[in-house]
Amino acid sequence: MKHIIAVLVENKPRVLARVASLFARRGYNIESLAVGPTQDPNISRITLVVTGNEHVLEQITKQLYKLIEVIKVTDFSETPVVDRELALIKVHAPSNLRGEIAQTAEIFRARIVDVDEESLIIEVTGTPDKIDALEQLLRKYGIIEMTRTGRIALARGSQSL
Repeated sequence: MKHIIAVLVENKPRVLARVASLFARRGYNIESLAVGPTQDPNISRITLVVTGNEHVLEQITKQLYKLIEVIKVTDFSETPVVDRELALIKVHAPSNLRGEIAQTAEIFRARIVDVDEESLIIEVTGTPDKIDALEQLLRKYGIIEMTRTGRIALARGSQSL
């Protein structure tokens, strides 16, 4: 089962390295990782997506709380969330196919953010499934390069960390 975990940490050097090494030492794979400051400049939020059962999640949580810079750990598995990811996709786009590619991007509410003689860069935000679907459709044109951010998530409603 995939778990989205939000970790509030002190915004200090090496905190991310300590969190990542904790996962590596225990053999847990991080499928997605996003880090950024919060509304408080002294606190950063790390959003992780990990796969595992309840036992694995419990172990991860306990190990994270052992790090002195960790303020709070929240598992969003049982919480309704709004989650998003960002992708930039560079696709082979000769002039005769640009209209078709632009229409495909528009269906996904994606934007063309760069145009070159032989390629386009498309920016898309949404759920991982949405990005996967656009990627699949763009493959027939030839994806030159692609990058995706990690997932970020917030609990729906007035609930907060």
